Amino acid sequence: MNVINRAEQIEETVDIDEAHDAASEVEEGIRDFVRKDIAYLRRPPIPSPETAPVADANAEATVNNVNSLIQRVAGTSLAEIEKLIAELESLRDLLHAEGQRVQREISGYAQLSQAAMKSTRMIADNVTQWKRAADGLRNG
Repeated sequence: MNVINRAEQIEETVDIDEAHDAASEVEEGIRDFVRKDIAYLRRPPIPSPETAPVADANAEATVNNVNSLIQRVAGTSLAEIEKLIAELESLRDLLHAEGQRVQREISGYAQLSQAAMKSTRMIADNVTQWKRAADGLRNG
């Protein structure tokens, strides 16, 4: 029984190793493909007399494609950034206007509070005077 379990473990290990080797081969194949695919971008080709115009055309097409891609990516990013800047500026203006409105409201409430305090003092003083006058009439 122990021999059978050990055999199954060895078989699983072999399967895992084979899968790992296969994955490594695929990864290496992808790396080689990418290296070969972009290698011409890193090194300028050595043109032969009959392929010089074709190589120049290919290089120019590649540069144009890269420039086009960069412009599309950068253009989209710049448009988004400009849109965000415009939104932030409009929010800043709104907050500034709201801040001024709140200051005006607070100023109005402060003036109203002062007027209410003056009115309350005047009423309290008048009530006190009336009370004294009423007490004087009763005692008199």
